[in-house]
Amino acid sequence: MNRKLLAGSTAIATLWVTPAWAQESAQQAAAQNTLGEIVVTAQRRTENLQKVPIAASALDANDLKANAIVRLNDLQNATPALSISDAGITSAINIRGIGLASNSPNVTAGVATYIDGLFQPPIVQANSFYDLASVEVLRGPQGTLVGSNSTGGAIFINSRNPDLKGVSGYAEGNAGNRGNFGLEGALNLPLSSTLAVRGAGFYRGHDSYFTDVGPFNNKAGKLDEKGGRLGILWQPGDFRALLKVQYNDRDIGGYAYRPIAGTEFGAYRVGDIYTLSYDTPVAIREKAFITSLELRQEFASGIVLRSLSGYQSKSIKGVNDIDASQAPFLDFAQLPPVVVGGEISENYYARERQYSQEINLISPTGETLEWIVGGYFQRNEIKVRIGQLQAGFPTDINPDNERTTLGIFAQGSYRITPDVQLQLGARYSHYKASGVGEVRIGAGIPGFPPTGVPVADLAGSHQDGRVTGKAAVNWTVDDNHLLYAFAARGYKPGGFNAVDSEFRPEMVWNYEIGWKASLFDKHVRTQVSAFYNDYSDFQFEVVEPSTGFNGVENISKGKIKGIEAQLQSRFGGFSFDANIAYVHSKLSGLTFVNTRLIPSSTLGPQCPAGVPSAPPVCFDYSSAIVTTNGGPNLYSPKWTYGASASYEIPLGGDATLTPRVNYAYVGPRFTYLAYSPVSDRIAGYGLVSGLVTLRTGDFHIEAYGTNLTGKRYVSGQFGLREFYGAPREYGIRAGFTF
Repeated sequence: MNRKLLAGSTAIATLWVTPAWAQESAQQAAAQNTLGEIVVTAQRRTENLQKVPIAASALDANDLKANAIVRLNDLQNATPALSISDAGITSAINIRGIGLASNSPNVTAGVATYIDGLFQPPIVQANSFYDLASVEVLRGPQGTLVGSNSTGGAIFINSRNPDLKGVSGYAEGNAGNRGNFGLEGALNLPLSSTLAVRGAGFYRGHDSYFTDVGPFNNKAGKLDEKGGRLGILWQPGDFRALLKVQYNDRDIGGYAYRPIAGTEFGAYRVGDIYTLSYDTPVAIREKAFITSLELRQEFASGIVLRSLSGYQSKSIKGVNDIDASQAPFLDFAQLPPVVVGGEISENYYARERQYSQEINLISPTGETLEWIVGGYFQRNEIKVRIGQLQAGFPTDINPDNERTTLGIFAQGSYRITPDVQLQLGARYSHYKASGVGEVRIGAGIPGFPPTGVPVADLAGSHQDGRVTGKAAVNWTVDDNHLLYAFAARGYKPGGFNAVDSEFRPEMVWNYEIGWKASLFDKHVRTQVSAFYNDYSDFQFEVVEPSTGFNGVENISKGKIKGIEAQLQSRFGGFSFDANIAYVHSKLSGLTFVNTRLIPSSTLGPQCPAGVPSAPPVCFDYSSAIVTTNGGPNLYSPKWTYGASASYEIPLGGDATLTPRVNYAYVGPRFTYLAYSPVSDRIAGYGLVSGLVTLRTGDFHIEAYGTNLTGKRYVSGQFGLREFYGAPREYGIRAGFTF
């Protein structure tokens, strides 16, 4: 990276609490062969990560590249206790076993993801990373400063800001096997002593990893993605205005999945995991527009008034093969069932618009009493249109939902001695949701009305509110050691399925102790934490026999406990990083309809006693109702761990050669409440990646490889379908900074 760019970014970050690393400190530490200071900003202040009493991981742009992290899902390869599983429309993001386990538009996320301070709706989150300053992963409930939707934790993705110090930027290109290609770059231009702009963009793609042996030769799983970001910084004196506008367009040719073995269509799998067999054309296109305006005024007292306004619009449009196979469709209205066709397809459209506003008043840093107070407003407008076709019989689902989130919060830290700090935080969140919509069948079919027959009313409303927060004691033993202990409460809002069907919020109490240390004269840095979570009112989508439709219910409570550890070290040119987490979770048992045991079609409500199944009029669910003794929380691996090692070899002058190897392991996860080892479990897997970088001055060229052992693994499951990780990829990257 260009040294002027790094120095300028750090100066702005230090003065204005911008999301960037302390790059100058890192450069000076590298020159001394020690570890540099890591700066995080998730708590609205610029803070040294080792001095912040929370469990967190932070990676800058170089770390992201070194660990082969190009999108959100890859973060689990470098962060303990984080699991991100592919689920098609959304990703199941879980931290310490808590997160999102449903694609229902009525369910909110349990891990809050932010881009430049703006909360992200759960759809359209697989966008590629480019021109980032840092990514911060906070583990455990963040009930004070983040609020609702953070029972598991929070992820902050921070792009680079414009720089007033001088013209700078970078350009990089890559090419590899499987049609991999990429171009990205950024240009920073100071227009005056108070005004600067930064433009960044990328174009990235690869061929599909899959071969579709069906009649349409689909290219599901390909990538053709482009995006751009424009930042404008105006900084006259103690006032700053920062505007960012970004757009992303991602075409993946359709979701690439196959039926799960042991489920309804599992017998129709063909070939290996990279062989698809679709009987309908598929396509998926995702678009995102995100804009933010941050205003900051620092007063003579050192108090900062901060405003962050945001608008987002995200959409998904495509066609899916529901059964992921060329299986024949059975008409269960006939006894015995008879074959009436083959295609089970779905036209899918979802759009979510979000308006948000946050106001903060922040005290100066370094005082005996530090405090922050704030207010938050967020409004989401969600529109979903689903048209399913099963053997020529249509079902239309059209919910429109609105959500409003309000929050007021305050946090204070008081040093009762120079080394001991008490911290208290509280937040009140109010949530309101409402919606309209119907499920209709038979539109356009002779004998049915032109618009079909309504069989379910999706209208409803819900509101709730909870107090969350944190109480902590932090002890700075000396400059190199921090001990902390706290209790924190997290909250995830409830919602509705219909006018007469609501579900309650999820709640979690987290009790945690931690130790952070710098050892061996700052050559080694560690973080260790242990936690215990009391988790209630777990939300999950289940079939309600009285109606025959899926609905979200509060089905269980649980306990989660574990321990995490991270280590970074640097001795001369040798660097070694490692992380590990053990998470033991247990959901209590329950009784429910096991959807693995019923047909995936419109079945209708429970038939009266003695009446045989006759979908869609009615269906007998009795044989599919099961009772379990409980098990681990869903998408929660017991073990996650990883390590990386690199060695910088001087070649003379300013040239260096640095080989690096990474290993990451994510343990087995259950994905469904029946806990079948055949159909409801993702096997654990370990991935090896590496790169060799030749750097001279501002130029670099590197050879990279991911999944070097060619591991074939399942990356996610949802419904009756499962997704797969990328095969071995390798290539060359080259670029320069200025």
